Amino acid sequence: MAMSPSLRTTALLLPLFLAVAVAVAASSSSQAQAPEDGIRVISAEKRIDLTGPIVKVFLTLKVQNAATGADASHVLIAFTPTEAQHLAIVKATRAEGKRKKKTYVPLPVSPANPTAAAPNGARLYSISLPTPLKPAETTTVEVFYVLTHSLEPFPAEITQSESQLVYYRDSAVILSPYHVQEQATYVKTPSSRVESFTRVDPTSRSGPDVKYGAYSSQLPYAYSPIILHYENNHAFAVVEELVRKVEISHWGNVQVTEHYKLKHGGAKHKGVFSRLEYQARQSISGASSFKNLLARLPPRVHSVYYRDEIGNISSSHLRSDSYKSELEIEPRYPLFGGWHCTFTIGYGMPLQDFLFESADGRRFANLTFGSPLLNTVVDNLTIKVVLPEGSKSPQAVVPFETDQHLETSYSYLDVVGRTTVVIKKKNVVGEHNVPFQVYYEFSPIFMLAEPLMLITAALLFFAACIAYLHMDLSIAKSHAS
Repeated sequence: MAMSPSLRTTALLLPLFLAVAVAVAASSSSQAQAPEDGIRVISAEKRIDLTGPIVKVFLTLKVQNAATGADASHVLIAFTPTEAQHLAIVKATRAEGKRKKKTYVPLPVSPANPTAAAPNGARLYSISLPTPLKPAETTTVEVFYVLTHSLEPFPAEITQSESQLVYYRDSAVILSPYHVQEQATYVKTPSSRVESFTRVDPTSRSGPDVKYGAYSSQLPYAYSPIILHYENNHAFAVVEELVRKVEISHWGNVQVTEHYKLKHGGAKHKGVFSRLEYQARQSISGASSFKNLLARLPPRVHSVYYRDEIGNISSSHLRSDSYKSELEIEPRYPLFGGWHCTFTIGYGMPLQDFLFESADGRRFANLTFGSPLLNTVVDNLTIKVVLPEGSKSPQAVVPFETDQHLETSYSYLDVVGRTTVVIKKKNVVGEHNVPFQVYYEFSPIFMLAEPLMLITAALLFFAACIAYLHMDLSIAKSHAS
């Protein structure tokens, strides 16, 4: 059943926006990060994918510069404070060419200058154009962003046999700092079971799809709140903390150890868990739970293990070839809402697949960021890249903002310790699984340190044995004269 409130499309705090616009026009120095007066959105299309535990939004904007305006070097997009808090990643591309020759050029996206105030606390992001938009020119910008922890389970607690229902809140119209001439919003849910949704006419629904619009002539920062209440039984797998340790050895191996703290982030389980009912009616009993996860590992991995505090867990399956490796893991028990588990995954990789030499003579490890577990959110990710002993001037190159620092790690036969690059990031999703590099300087002479230590220790041991055999430690009885 759909709720039918009256049309509530409003322009929030329009006087404040006008004041900001006047201030921006008076100050050309700040114009690079504030809405440019000449930009307007001719058409906009927003597609919201709610088929999983993570919200994915695809936004297509056809923008035009005014005929009498100055060249536009950037386009602004806006997020509500709640969206900005849960924003995991945002990407933008620009369509160039037509039909079969159409290409998409990646565009830099960065938070706008905080001094560029927006109504109601909206957060602005700036998309830099490769070539400025001339007066009267149009271009199409496609934006993709991911929101985490944006689905609210309701009811907040369910029994083993109940399905999981969630709330999703958004706007029927697109929040934008520009005038929008035409726009529409499309929402896709996992199934046809949509308990309720807000109507902002024109609104239509067909099975799992809900369409809002088309709407025309929307003022800047217009907002029309909507709520969808629907069924979502996908695995709400949330990694509260992932510590990933990558040890690089120039003797031919890269050892990876990953420590997980996992929980089910959906509606909390209430009542008693029946293993018998779960086994007999898995499609109905525990529909919102999950009992396995898939980890996509690099190709040619070896010595793979999966264990927890008790010991090795045998319920795992590894499929590996020259292109990819997939590890299917099963915890010791199925996870329902609010339940936790911890485990460790470890594996080795051939050094030649990941270690290279740059043009300036430095070595660099080409690794993959993020978590190998598919369809999961990582609240806190820590990657520790342990370099060989004797490495100098380490530098991590990551294609997005992270917190980085150095520390020293010690292992067998280490004397001065190994330089360790520590990279931290919050709110990590699958789109963060991209290559990153760690550069460092290393002298091959340090590879002789451990063999020389072993040889020296062996020589000292044999020397001690020889000296012991040639020593007379017996106590002789003295003879009286």
